[in-house]
Amino acid sequence: MASNALTRPQIRPSPSSSSSSILALDLGTTTGWALGSTTAPILSGTVSFKPSRYDGGGMRFVRFRNWLNQLHADSETISAVYFEEVRRHAGTDAAHIYGGFLACLGAWCEEHAIAYQGVPVGTIKRFATGKGNADKASMIAALNARGFSPSDDNEADAIAILLWAQATIGGVR
Repeated sequence: MASNALTRPQIRPSPSSSSSSILALDLGTTTGWALGSTTAPILSGTVSFKPSRYDGGGMRFVRFRNWLNQLHADSETISAVYFEEVRRHAGTDAAHIYGGFLACLGAWCEEHAIAYQGVPVGTIKRFATGKGNADKASMIAALNARGFSPSDDNEADAIAILLWAQATIGGVR
């Protein structure tokens, strides 16, 4: 007879471990991501979770969870996740979509025993540009100046979050 008991997830290495990676996310329909460690170059990009015409309302979140699972399987060393913590949205739909992604991310991190932390928008912008209310073009320019070539503001934000997490040890410094 099958057991319905939950099993304890495998504990991942600590963020200070040389083999661990940090995942940084700019959550949204087009999610920016960056994955980095102290021993490997930063990988980054964007992924679209825009629903197709025939998708139900929850399919973007199913795709997001599947993407996280695949990323985790491919890297095997994610020890911490940092994401852009948005407190104000342009519209109701954006707020609902962000909330859905945030709920999925939190549940996924808990299931995999991975630490996760939101980083305020102003903190990210101030770290990257020196100005807490920098616009999208300034963020991209700041990352270009650091030797990155983000395809859009979502990827630029994710790279900035990752660089912030590495430089401050997750906000400790």
